[in-house]
Amino acid sequence: MSEGAERPVLLSIRDASRVYRMGEVDVPALRAVTLDVFEGEILVIVGASGSGKSTLLNLIGGMDRPTAGAVVFRGEDLAVATDRRLTLFRRREVGFVFQLFNLIPSLTALENVRVAIEIADDPLDPREALQLVDLGDRADHFPSQLSGGQQQRVAIARALASNPRMVLCDEPTGALDSATTRSVLELLLRLNGELGKTIVVITHERHITPIADRVVILHDGTVASITRNEERAAVADLDWT
Repeated sequence: MSEGAERPVLLSIRDASRVYRMGEVDVPALRAVTLDVFEGEILVIVGASGSGKSTLLNLIGGMDRPTAGAVVFRGEDLAVATDRRLTLFRRREVGFVFQLFNLIPSLTALENVRVAIEIADDPLDPREALQLVDLGDRADHFPSQLSGGQQQRVAIARALASNPRMVLCDEPTGALDSATTRSVLELLLRLNGELGKTIVVITHERHITPIADRVVILHDGTVASITRNEERAAVADLDWT
């Protein structure tokens, strides 16, 4: 098999474009993008600000529809799905991790994770989710009592709690220092290996791309290149200079 090796395709994007209407002007964010996401892989999407990374992640996660083209998940085209079907897709299949954590300040770590399972069909136990990210002993702490890295781990636990097939990470290390970035990346690698989750990361930090199975470079809303790493690098071997 080609770029996916023996992995089956989980989600397929075909000739997808996204155009936003800004007053009298059409602003293209994506232009005829074609991309497969394979089951159980770590896919890193890299590009400068304005390259279309977030728009592409929104299409993969069912948070937006393409203006043209198809987004096919296990045989179903999400581009023409009803709003209700998209909502169910997001609840059942996707966990989201954001740069700024998006935790609720008035809730403990455990309560923040518990919010995610209230709408899930087959959730993990929230305490188990926190244990998976090595925060079982911080369950009763509020976000203000946690470091930035710990808050991001809570956010990852929240994403895992709904037991999704895919975990989508939007600049997950953008607000973290290099040491904390290492720990978060190591966590993502471990969760991929132990739980088999498909992980998609968008970032502007090219130095993290060696940890991926495949790397997509976006430029001006188009796919400039897709490359496959023969072997994933260990986080400790990344060049941080």
